[in-house]
Amino acid sequence: MSNSQPVVIRLLDREYTVGCEPAERDSLLSAAKLLDSKMREIRGSNRMAALDRVAVLAALNFAHELQQLRDEGEDRDRELTRTIGDLNRKLDGLFDSAPR
Repeated sequence: MSNSQPVVIRLLDREYTVGCEPAERDSLLSAAKLLDSKMREIRGSNRMAALDRVAVLAALNFAHELQQLRDEGEDRDRELTRTIGDLNRKLDGLFDSAPR
C-alpha cells in the first residue's frame, strides 16, 4: 500500500507538486535542487529561454552523465574480472607446483 504524500518542489521559480514516499522526500528535494541548478546553468542570462527546451537540455545532460558513469563502472568491472582471473591463475600455478 502506497503512503505517497504531496511534496512541493521549485524549478526555475515554478512550483510543482509531486507524490513521494516519506522515506524518499529528502532525496527528491535534493534531486530537485540539483535539477534546478542545472536548469539555471543552462538558461544562463537568457531569461526568455523556453522552459521545455531548458528542461530537455538538463535531462539530456544528466542522461549523458549517467551513461558515462555506467560505462566507467563497466570498465572497472571488466578490469576487476581480469585481475581476479590473473590472480586465480597464479594461485592455481602455485598449488599445482607445491610439493604433496
